Amino acid sequence: MDNFAEQLVKKNETSADRNRRLGIAIGGISLTVLLTLMSFIQLNRPALALLGILLAVAAGIGTYFLLQNTYVEYEYTFTNGDLDIAKIIAKKKRTELLSVSVRSFTSFGKYSDDIEESEDMTVIFVTDNIASHEYYADFQNEEYGSARLVFAPGKKMMSNIVKALPGKLRASFDYDGGSGDEEDE
Repeated sequence: MDNFAEQLVKKNETSADRNRRLGIAIGGISLTVLLTLMSFIQLNRPALALLGILLAVAAGIGTYFLLQNTYVEYEYTFTNGDLDIAKIIAKKKRTELLSVSVRSFTSFGKYSDDIEESEDMTVIFVTDNIASHEYYADFQNEEYGSARLVFAPGKKMMSNIVKALPGKLRASFDYDGGSGDEEDE
């Protein structure tokens, strides 16, 4: 029987995310308005006026797409001991980030900022930015080398991951089945 779990994690917006989105909106709208005004000033030169309008439209469309790219979700898929993670931008564009066997984890546990990282370690944050239920997993990867995954598995996902952990890690990891307040989708 296959062990399967899937979870969608929406990245919670931080103040830095809000400020970046606001900066993109203000900058994009300002550039669009400025280019439009400049094209109206150049009405006696039709070629420059047309170029200004085209650039204004391009700036408006570019602003829209940049704003859309700030909406991020992560999808965790667990299948028979393999954990696949994808990044979904604006509910449209999907990028595969990582595929790792849970059996290859060398360390696993509750994440906190106190946990030491080596200088050459690649840290992969695919979480909702709520520290109270973040976990980490250390492993070796061909693409990233020494890597640490920081993620926020729900109850069902965590149950499957714990079952697939190497015996040594499973024995040292105390998991009570979760508090039930996290939902898997």
